[in-house]
Amino acid sequence: METASQHHLLSFNDTSVAFAHQSNKKLYKTYLIFAMMNQNWLVKIGTFFIKLILKLGLPVKFLIKNTLFAQFCGGESIETCQTAIENLAKAKIGTILDYSVEGEDNEKDFDKTTQEVSRTIEKAAQQATAIPFSVFKVSGVGSVEILEKVQEFKESLTDEDKAAFERIRSRVDTLCQRASELNVRIFLDAEETWIQDVIDEMCYEMMKKYNVGGKTIVYNTYQLYRWESLENLIKACDNARNENYKVGAKLVRGAYIEKERRRAAELEYKSPIHITKEETDADFDKAILYAIEHLDILSICLGTHNEESCLLCIKLMQEKGIAHNDSRIWFAQLLGMSDNISYNLANEGYNVAKYVPYGPVEAVMPYLFRRAEENSSIAGQSSREYLLVKKERERRNQLPVKK
Repeated sequence: METASQHHLLSFNDTSVAFAHQSNKKLYKTYLIFAMMNQNWLVKIGTFFIKLILKLGLPVKFLIKNTLFAQFCGGESIETCQTAIENLAKAKIGTILDYSVEGEDNEKDFDKTTQEVSRTIEKAAQQATAIPFSVFKVSGVGSVEILEKVQEFKESLTDEDKAAFERIRSRVDTLCQRASELNVRIFLDAEETWIQDVIDEMCYEMMKKYNVGGKTIVYNTYQLYRWESLENLIKACDNARNENYKVGAKLVRGAYIEKERRRAAELEYKSPIHITKEETDADFDKAILYAIEHLDILSICLGTHNEESCLLCIKLMQEKGIAHNDSRIWFAQLLGMSDNISYNLANEGYNVAKYVPYGPVEAVMPYLFRRAEENSSIAGQSSREYLLVKKERERRNQLPVKK
């Protein structure tokens, strides 16, 4: 077991480690992508024209597949993700296969998504070291409209509504049961607040069934930009301790801030989101502190691109003498982003995984547009990525030429 005295300061600025997996050609391509994404106006114009071109049915798939898609996605199918899985595994980084097709809204598509997620669970069982988690969104296996009705208008549900909701619960249970049978950890991703409470209820129901016997299979996701989330995490752990099961928690800052605030303003209720980013950061770090103190009941995955939060977790692990590879603590970032965090953590022996989205190019375009827009809107994110890649290119250019 590692002790604090054995620790040396980890730096996320070591680009030689962060980009060791990229050839000069690939690094140049990454450089160009982030150079463009660093220009907010260019992202907006480019997104508009790509959407228009796709709507007109013009052939741009090849261009997208070899730029944005190649940077942020693993492939169009589970099978074509194998190269990404193997490349990450070489750096001791796990893969989280994320079926990122969006916009389904019928029972046939919900069943299809359930089957596809089940396939990712089976793939994870076959390559347990390389694929440490599976993941799905409840809205991918059931109607958002039904979830919202169950959460906000439970008393006025029709028999048809109740039957539709039971199908959602059944699909969620099917996936969690399959994960339990194959000993694969599974994340239920976070969603908008107007459907999150009902997702939480289902998730805790799954934890009671499958996070037993010392195993943590099912993980809920806590968006710490919500001022209720820290309290919800603590309450979940208290309930689990009383009822003798484990809690899995993926900690994220949050993904729907503009949508949440807009809806709260329109419907005139208190915004569920912290007023400032500093409040969100404080709650995220408090959640890390709480988790490190309660590892007897709680396993965590820090889904973050924030260096300070990662360093805080590392510091607390060192102070507690917790091994770098303790199975209850994971770090996760998105494929194609924050390689300086992922690869430097993995190089020091910490548990790290990358979210690897996949699906047909046309079907994952909403995901890719969000990645581009989020990178340009998150303060400094694209600049940080761009500057790190630029720094590594300059470092390599200064190396002596091999004869």
